[in-house]
Amino acid sequence: MTAAELHGIDPRTGERLEPGYPVAGPDEIDRACALAWEAFAAFRATGLKARAAFIDTIADRIEALGDTLVDRVMAETGLPRARVEGERARTTGQLRLFASVVRDGGWLGARIDPALPDRTPLPRPDLRQRRIPLGPVAVFAASNFPLAFSVAGGDTASALAAGAPVVVKAHPAHPGTSEMVGRAVREAVQEHGLPEGTFTVLLGHGHDLGTRLVTDPRIKAVGFTGSRGGGLSLVAAAAARPVPIPVYAEMSSVNPVFVLPGALRDSGAELGRAFAASLTTGAGQLCTSPGLLFALDGDGDSDGLDAFVDAAAAAVAAAPAAPMLTPGIRAAYDAGTVRMASTQGVTTLAQGPEDPAIAVAGQPRLFLTDDATFLAEPFLQEEVFGAASLIVRVRDRGRLDTIVQSLEGQLTATLHLSPGDPGDHALAADLLPELELLAGWVLVNGWPTGVEVGHAVVHGGPYPATSAPATTSVGTRAIERFLRPVAYQNVPGDLLPEELRDGDPLGIRPQIDGVPGREG
Repeated sequence: MTAAELHGIDPRTGERLEPGYPVAGPDEIDRACALAWEAFAAFRATGLKARAAFIDTIADRIEALGDTLVDRVMAETGLPRARVEGERARTTGQLRLFASVVRDGGWLGARIDPALPDRTPLPRPDLRQRRIPLGPVAVFAASNFPLAFSVAGGDTASALAAGAPVVVKAHPAHPGTSEMVGRAVREAVQEHGLPEGTFTVLLGHGHDLGTRLVTDPRIKAVGFTGSRGGGLSLVAAAAARPVPIPVYAEMSSVNPVFVLPGALRDSGAELGRAFAASLTTGAGQLCTSPGLLFALDGDGDSDGLDAFVDAAAAAVAAAPAAPMLTPGIRAAYDAGTVRMASTQGVTTLAQGPEDPAIAVAGQPRLFLTDDATFLAEPFLQEEVFGAASLIVRVRDRGRLDTIVQSLEGQLTATLHLSPGDPGDHALAADLLPELELLAGWVLVNGWPTGVEVGHAVVHGGPYPATSAPATTSVGTRAIERFLRPVAYQNVPGDLLPEELRDGDPLGIRPQIDGVPGREG
């Protein structure tokens, strides 16, 4: 290792945390990639039950860290205990979910088209298909989820489930957390007798480590959660390689919310308070935080909209300051909100109270503008990472359509409508086809903060929300990012992989001659 060290910083106190952790240099990066490539053949050949048991053991090992892990996460992030414990449960839960996916075998995509030697005018050969892993995956841990989108988070879990060794670049804001979780994964590797290179964690900061990792020829795919600038730099580096590789980057999103007239008339104040609660969750440092809200005036009746705005402003003004994850994130948040507040046509509705006891404090902020100003100032739809949001008063349906068409790709889009209002229902029916082109996840009468990990969820969307809009980074379909299909023609039975042999020896119920053999 190099002589340089990384130290965590407690954003609540500003205190530098001990111990320091050595930073990986070029030699360590090269060794990690070499070990991952050496491990690939053996790891991808592990049986379904063995690989699933390995992933389950990772979850067990993380849980066994107990309060030692929780305390370290809190110290490095300023997140409250309940949030950290909930995120730990999400992390171990998604690991066990992927273990169940591995056991089931449906992710292999096994298909068999038996030979038809008597078919005329031409016989059909025997064709079989399965999915195989791409190769070693580089995972870039996120700042805002030190467990669930980090060392053993969703990218790592889905890559290991696919049979791909993983090299993680830990986030420099939580080196102690990363070292503890990384050690738990390495212990699981050893317990199951897997090759050393099945999993490695690298600590470091700056762009050099990430670029070296992405451009190493032994890395075959990348999972990233972070800023648009960081994600695009990795995409460019991966595309410039002699053999380009896919980068699955989850980047920026403002997660627009659309509140229709009937909903405002029925429950404007209630919706305003709920909006503020969603906005301030986790100090707004969530991928799905609602950074834009469009409220449609109905027939000149603005009472419901006024009630919404007043209630949201009051709730934000009363919301306490909270620690932001790093000084850099707080500085970017302050710059973004200052720029918004200084824009002609934008009004500052509310700002939460200061808390000088918090070293890296973020105050929630709420702004208001009209549709004309929003359409004239493109930067107003840029993400401000933190508890800041902009309410846009939209005067009519025509302006709403123009706004929807102007928006960038998003992770989420939310509609609030009154179930008993025919006008809201008709407008929602028109908007939904537009919103599904805008975002990967469309919600009705809910709030985007709080992502359910399961089979049907999508955490992805059109650019710039992600670099790969056909994929998701959360849920069981995340495994598909690290797989590719291979077809086998007229391969003797004893040479076929087990999942494609006659008689279904693995019990995975392959599709046969186009007829699904699986339930659902």
